[in-house]
This record gives sequence, structure tokens and C-alpha cells, in this order.
Amino acid sequence: MTAAFTFPGQGSQAVGMGKALAEAFPAAKAVFDEVDSALSEKLTGIIWDGPAETLQLTENAQPALMAVSLATMRVLEAEAGISLARDAAFVAGHSLGEYSALAAAGSLSVTDAARLLRTRGLAMQKAVPVGVGAMAALLGLDYETAVAVAEEAAQGEVCHAANDNGGGQVVVSGNKAAVERALEIAKTKGAKRAMLPVSAPFHCSLMQPAADVMADALAKVTINKPVVPLVSNVLAAPISDPDEIRRRLVEQVTGTVRWRECVSYMAGQGVTRFLEVGSGKVLSGLVKRIAEGAVGVAVGGPNDIAAAKDALAAARSA
Repeated sequence: MTAAFTFPGQGSQAVGMGKALAEAFPAAKAVFDEVDSALSEKLTGIIWDGPAETLQLTENAQPALMAVSLATMRVLEAEAGISLARDAAFVAGHSLGEYSALAAAGSLSVTDAARLLRTRGLAMQKAVPVGVGAMAALLGLDYETAVAVAEEAAQGEVCHAANDNGGGQVVVSGNKAAVERALEIAKTKGAKRAMLPVSAPFHCSLMQPAADVMADALAKVTINKPVVPLVSNVLAAPISDPDEIRRRLVEQVTGTVRWRECVSYMAGQGVTRFLEVGSGKVLSGLVKRIAEGAVGVAVGGPNDIAAAKDALAAARSA
């Protein structure tokens, strides 16, 4: 197959996401009901009605984005006849999106994914006191230059290239002062830069307490072999073994999200169409900047189902 299914990460959330799907398709509503039941609370109320500040909390945004992705996936299966086992070469997800990808591929149950992401969100928030850490996007620098900037800025503190998103976008994470130094150094190298509105410094060594929490949580759930390989964030290579999946999900909490390399790997294996399943269009936009000639298709609402069918038909005939 020349298609891959990708699943968005934090930052793609928006109040109201998935509501039209749930209203139009019973398969989508069933997923939202399952997530509410798993968490013993009405997360759907926050997803659909806000307020935005509550949805943006890491503990809510992570399971919420997974819920929307899985609801969308179930609609694709029920209404478009899509089967990952038949129609996908790989699945991949950006940060928390790996949990969505694994649930879509039958490796995790929706209930376990929701509970793990609630645990992950709380643990990541608690790992570093508010105000101690920060994240910032360096725009216009390649990954190697951004890594050098982070190393220069650390000065005994933590400053790490957290996300290599591709298209000249690298996110650094760490102690607030070190990240601010990285912004100034990057400016001298011609980068545009922006502090990100996040509540914790994800994907750096400051997240080790959260990684420890996730090691314990992941040890207690069943992980099945996915129906198609997961291209791992920390490896930029495919994995299918349940024990390795568990290990890499723990490493991912402190490790770099190697998204540019993940997309490049899949493109190198013949993938030409990347279907972004869930809220937003961030990953679809990045695909076009990473893999020449690749097509990104965002699928997040009722009107997107036909486009997804067309993309897969083109992939089958490629």
C-alpha cells in the first residue's frame, strides 16, 4: 500500500471538534461514549462546549484528541469501508498521537488509551512546576543547527530539541531561562521564533518523572501487535512487537519526536498519501514540506470522508 494513516498531537485541539461526526454517525458517538465511561466523566462536554482553557489542559487535551481521532477512524471503517490492515502501509502519530495510532491499529483498546493519556497528561503537568519550563519553536533552522543552538543555550540547564517537525520547524524544550537563551541565539542565525503556549516542557529530560509514571502505567495494560507497523517517534522506524512498543512509549516522554524522519521514512517506503485522522491539519501541512510529491489529506469531519475514499483509491491504483 502507498497510504499511511497519521494522528495529530497536542496543539491540534479545538472546541467543538468531532461533534458533527458524533451527530452524524453512531460509530463516532460510540467512541466518545466509551471515552467518557473510561474516564468516569463527561469529557465530551469539555470537547464540544469548552471552555477552551479547560480543553487545553494537558490532562484533557490528550485523551480528547485521541477520542476525536478514533471516532473519525471508526467512521472511515463503517462508512467508507476502510481497513487499516488492507489499506495502510503504516500508522504514525505525533507524540500523544502514537496512542491514537496504536488504538486505531488494534494495539490498544480505546478505554486503555483514554486512561493512559489522562495519566500521561497529569504526569507531564506535575513533572515540572509551572513557570520552571518552557517550549519554543525555532522557524527557519534545520535540525542540526537547532540542536547546536540548544546545546549552546543550555549552560548547565536543560535545553533539548524536542520536536523535529520538518519544513524548518524545530521545537526546543527545557528550563525557561535556557529556552529564552535559545531564542536569542537562534535569532542571530536568522531564525524566526515563538514561545509556545504550553504548560510544561515536553520531550526533554525534565519529563523523567512522567516517564517513570508511564512505565508503571504501561506495564499494567495489554498491548497487542498492531495490524500494521507503527513508525515510532523516537526511532523513525517501524515497530510491531508489543514489548518494544511499550518501551518506546516510555522513551517518547523524554525523547525527541522525530517527525520529519518518520515521514521521510514512510515516503522512502513508497507512501505517497498521508491521511491525517482527527482534529486539525497540522500534519497534512507538514507532509508537503517534508516529502516531495506526497499528498496530505486531513480527515476530521463528515465532509472529509469522501476525500479520504478518493485518496485511498488513488493510493491503490498508484
